[in-house]
Amino acid sequence: MRSSRLVAVSLVGVVVAGLAVSTALPASAGPSSHAAPEQSVSSDPAKGRTLTLPAPRGRHATGESVFRLVDDERADPWAPDRSYRELMISVFYPAAHTGGQPFTKQFPPAVAAAVGAAVEEGDELPAGLVDWAATGTHSVKDAEAAPGRFPVVLYSPGAGDPRDWNVSLAEDLASRGFVVVTVDHTGEAPAVQFPDGHLVGNGPLTAAWTQAFENGTTLAFFTKLMGARVADTELVLDRLASLPHRLTGVMDLNRIGMLGHSGGGFTAANAMYGDPRIKAGVNMDGTLEYSVKPDGSNLSEVALHGLDRPFLLMGSSSAADGSDVHREPSWASFWQHQRGWKADVTLDDSAHASFTDAEALLPQLAGRVPAATLAAAVGTVDSRRAVAANRALVASFFDRFLKGRDDHLLDGGASKYPITFVR
Repeated sequence: MRSSRLVAVSLVGVVVAGLAVSTALPASAGPSSHAAPEQSVSSDPAKGRTLTLPAPRGRHATGESVFRLVDDERADPWAPDRSYRELMISVFYPAAHTGGQPFTKQFPPAVAAAVGAAVEEGDELPAGLVDWAATGTHSVKDAEAAPGRFPVVLYSPGAGDPRDWNVSLAEDLASRGFVVVTVDHTGEAPAVQFPDGHLVGNGPLTAAWTQAFENGTTLAFFTKLMGARVADTELVLDRLASLPHRLTGVMDLNRIGMLGHSGGGFTAANAMYGDPRIKAGVNMDGTLEYSVKPDGSNLSEVALHGLDRPFLLMGSSSAADGSDVHREPSWASFWQHQRGWKADVTLDDSAHASFTDAEALLPQLAGRVPAATLAAAVGTVDSRRAVAANRALVASFFDRFLKGRDDHLLDGGASKYPITFVR
């Protein structure tokens, strides 16, 4: 459904389904042409299959550090009895040589259990087929940072998704000389784990959504959701300079960009609209309006007025919920009013989740789940080519506008990647 381009919520049956609502089966879904990356299989079948993320392609090794941020002046929007707002962030960054050191895991075990269950339910995967806690990153915990000063890019996940559902893209960008900060918007993902071990789920948000849908107050719900996300982004921006010196010493806070998927892309646009610290932004398949079905009825301020800084729209091609400036009313309005540099690029034969780690991971289940199931989740685009295209587009954009290096990929025209430039 088009509604998944703002929040990962299934309106069929009014059920919050975590990650998976972006995977509604298109009526015309055909056989998948995915080429599955190599995978390792758990020696203990009871633990499920181990899926692997593709290695980053930049020249740097990568490190990962995890932090808790607390805003004592803002109550949690989804748990009002909690008088403070707490977030978890991961920082991926260029590292010095990391050979021989163990890599981190994509998810802590408790988070993996909750996220994996949401993926399995929403994407109609057999329960237990995958060991979601086994997937590794290519980053070393708290590794020594590489010398230099690097631009900073914030990543906001889709509403309902965890911050670690785009590790492949974050690591690749870090390997190319960026510091990437991924943000968990607490209360949205199936689980967020904090350093003392406590978990926060999304029960209150689920209840709030159900009530809003039944009462016809979804506009207020979406407005609250986005307001919380923009405030979270402000908190992260405000606290970047307070991170340990081993990281702040390599971060250039005069060169900050932001990208996001789905509701995260909307967050990036809204945050840029109100905060000049963000110099450039990318929206990966997210609507820019506060509506259950994007129809132009509740356009955001950024859709109505555009931005004066560069912004890239990356859309999916699904007949059910694809997006470009011709099909998506909020994108059309943004395109008309955008004053800074702009481009609209479609990932061919893709689905909404093709911009997340689902594109790299789920095709590894080819032969174990029906081809139509994979097509519903991540389209029929070749998985390796899709991952390469997403990485190339994002890196080209931020290289151009945060580093002043232009490889001309975003000039349009013929490309080796499965992409179409929309005019």
